[in-house]
Amino acid sequence: MIFKSIFLSIFLLASTSCQSHVEKKKPAQTSLAKKVAIKLTNQDLSNFETAYFASGCFWCVEAIFESVKGVKEVVSGYSGGTEKNPTYEQVGGGMTSHAEAVKVYYDPKVISFTALVQVFFGSHDPTTLNRQGPDRGPQYRSIAFYKNDKEKQIIDGYIKALKDQNVYDGTPITTEVTKFTKFYDAEDYHQDYERKHPNNSYITNVSVPRLNRFKENFQEYLKDGSH
Repeated sequence: MIFKSIFLSIFLLASTSCQSHVEKKKPAQTSLAKKVAIKLTNQDLSNFETAYFASGCFWCVEAIFESVKGVKEVVSGYSGGTEKNPTYEQVGGGMTSHAEAVKVYYDPKVISFTALVQVFFGSHDPTTLNRQGPDRGPQYRSIAFYKNDKEKQIIDGYIKALKDQNVYDGTPITTEVTKFTKFYDAEDYHQDYERKHPNNSYITNVSVPRLNRFKENFQEYLKDGSH
């Protein structure tokens, strides 16, 4: 089993937040986002498996999974709720039952679902209810989605191992283990947000440090060039 790299993330509690630091879309940015969306749509991802996770601001989560070997593509979006076609303003404002989430396309010949679950738990704090770093509210809650019984057994088994090893010093794990039903892609301008907006204050103060902490502890899972 691979539990040696598990760590409890300590987040920068700054006055910044994912919701309050969205840069206004300029015409050029909108055009770029549309081009990127078209490129993603045209990719043949049919041979890849999918996994779904929520662990705070999807800008951060997308960047983390994008750095993992065997991961082909990561899409930011919304899941875990009942409302149809939610918008960022609705989800970020806490007006839906959805959480900010990511859809991970991965090659199971390179990385397993079990390893992705380890990446998920090792890259955020699953003990903070409805909160991740400076972002607060149920839209930032921790959720591990499963599509079948096998995935649920893997997630449940991993949580049990975390508890048995007392990784969080007895603090309860608040991660929801939820049957996957529907994922809604976020607006185009959210995709690859960290890469497109390196000078955004939330990215520099929260997202990049979170990504770097992950990289430091999970070097064996990183793509070449992501170290």
